[in-house]
Amino acid sequence: MSSGAEMSSMVTVLADLQTRILASAEELAGGPWDDVAVDLYEVDRTLRMTMRRLEKVARNLP
Repeated sequence: MSSGAEMSSMVTVLADLQTRILASAEELAGGPWDDVAVDLYEVDRTLRMTMRRLEKVARNLP
């Protein structure tokens, strides 16, 4: 597997994880676990930034 393809594969895995984390945050938001939801939203934002960076890296690799 080329480096670019491997990075793209990692983005796919992170996208699945990000979707699951966001779903958990939405489920917990507004209830007694709202503080946990806030932390999960931060993780979501961080993962989205990470995915954008990896996509950029993947575009620049063979």
